[in-house]
Amino acid sequence: MQPAKPTLPKRLTALMLIYAAASFSGLMSAGSVSDLSSMLCMLTLLMVIAVFGRQKAALYMLRGYSVLQLAFYSCLPAIMYDPENLVAGPTTVDLGLFQAVVSDWIIFSVLIFMGALQVWISFDSKVKAWFKPRQSMNIMS
Repeated sequence: MQPAKPTLPKRLTALMLIYAAASFSGLMSAGSVSDLSSMLCMLTLLMVIAVFGRQKAALYMLRGYSVLQLAFYSCLPAIMYDPENLVAGPTTVDLGLFQAVVSDWIIFSVLIFMGALQVWISFDSKVKAWFKPRQSMNIMS
């Protein structure tokens, strides 16, 4: 009897689609390909491709990426409330036709929750089972 072949978890698929959409929008808004932001978007797209290719290195990249994002989101309140960086006035959120004034603590809470959700997805046992068990650090093979 053969062992069951691992299936791509739905939560990992959703996370990769969000990463791909964010990367494509970042590439479209970048001034040139040599910008640091466009290079990070291309690296994220390579990670998405490697995740769908079941490369073990992609698992480590995904985990590192999500932990760094959570660390950055957690430091945002301290960074933003530096007296030299403080911007006076309310924060206006524009989402198409929807426009609202939102307090900063709600924005920080949502970002930290999204970062924690990414860490939870990347360290899940079903996500780990998706990747090939061999130890390869080559994301393109």
